[in-house]
Amino acid sequence: MAKVQPRTLSGFMELLPARQAQFDRMADTLKKTYALYGFTALDTPLIESSEVLLAKGGGETEKQIYRFMKGDTDLSLRFDLTVPLAKYVAQNYSQLTFPFRRFQIGKVYRGERAQRGRFREFYQADIDIIGDGKLDISNEAEIPSIIYKAFTALGLKRFQIRVNNRKILNGFYSMLGLEEKSGDIMRTVDKLDKIGPDKVAGLLVAEDIGLTREQADEILKFIAIKGSNAEVLSALEGYRGRHELFDLGLDELKTVTGYLAAFGVPETHFAVDLTIARGLDYYTGTVYETTMLDHPEIGSICSGGRYDSLAEYYTDKQLPGVGISIGLTRLFFVLEDQGYLNDEMNTAPADVLILPMTEDLAPAIALATQLRSEGIRAQLYTEQKKFKQKMAYADKLSIPYVAFLGEDEISRNAVSVKDMASGEQTTVSVADAAAKIKAAIALRADLAPIKEP
Repeated sequence: MAKVQPRTLSGFMELLPARQAQFDRMADTLKKTYALYGFTALDTPLIESSEVLLAKGGGETEKQIYRFMKGDTDLSLRFDLTVPLAKYVAQNYSQLTFPFRRFQIGKVYRGERAQRGRFREFYQADIDIIGDGKLDISNEAEIPSIIYKAFTALGLKRFQIRVNNRKILNGFYSMLGLEEKSGDIMRTVDKLDKIGPDKVAGLLVAEDIGLTREQADEILKFIAIKGSNAEVLSALEGYRGRHELFDLGLDELKTVTGYLAAFGVPETHFAVDLTIARGLDYYTGTVYETTMLDHPEIGSICSGGRYDSLAEYYTDKQLPGVGISIGLTRLFFVLEDQGYLNDEMNTAPADVLILPMTEDLAPAIALATQLRSEGIRAQLYTEQKKFKQKMAYADKLSIPYVAFLGEDEISRNAVSVKDMASGEQTTVSVADAAAKIKAAIALRADLAPIKEP
């Protein structure tokens, strides 16, 4: 029979066991962080009715979605976690308590061209706070504190949360009489980091957008406002009084940045950045992008913002919200690529490998059962291999301890324990062995999955 060549589809990621352990630790760290802020876990189906997922329709979504027929049913794989959330909230509105705070970490699917660091199947880690009719501005200030807490817990230190407000941008362009062109302008300005101000100015005055040179210069002058957060906000005050929407956005931005210190975010880790716009037809207030200071070329590793109507395609109820998304698969790939994964983290599948040295396995089984009852991950190795091969097994899996149980140990109600790192071997009581192993693994249990080079 001809053998099928095993292969993984392009754009899909599979990890070896040690790397999978690091990925899982990252996901667990995010879950614990989100839970600290009162978010509840949510899991929505991978497959939804195409009618539900494509309620908004159009654009790249329909081109990239994985869609198929099962009998007479038109189905699609979810392409993000926001649309399923909108459906969920609209469907369960009467049974939910608002503000509704949920987190979700799950796979999504996009049939885009696979390339390095861009995947067709990938995990997103999202949080959203949904209000019923209204949602207080303090929620927009809390989001950066969650971003800060999450990345700090993961082990990152050199990152920056960039903050802006869409009302400021929309109000500014309205001041210039460019409200109808604001979307095209912001899409062009978004290229600033890649092509520079001169080329951006050229695109703004080109036929497609058609601004005057004076308008283009005014826009570039505005988005070039830099300095400390206090200096940027002070410069923005110079535009106050010229447009109501701009003034509202500036008030919101000052409120958000003013609360950040109380939320525990040091000023070294956030910056007001007027170039941040995010989804032009979705976000309406505060917007966020988070970048690694030593690798700005990577782009945003966490983004999101405030929106006015989460579920407008499913209900007439006004459901404003604020949320962020971390592309967890892409982030993991980038961190591995840049040498940020912490190889000191314990990725072993067990804390101790038990090697029975007698034909009767009952004492070894009892030992494993006792250790597990105390929270120690114990693996029983009963394969008929040479002793050297058994030790090599423990070494390859980085299992920190090996426990030997022979006739002598059984008669003394003891166990011989070898520390695989130091090579030290001692014979102690089962209780002392358990205490020793628990103390040692506790020292490594809190190691973050990320270690900056």
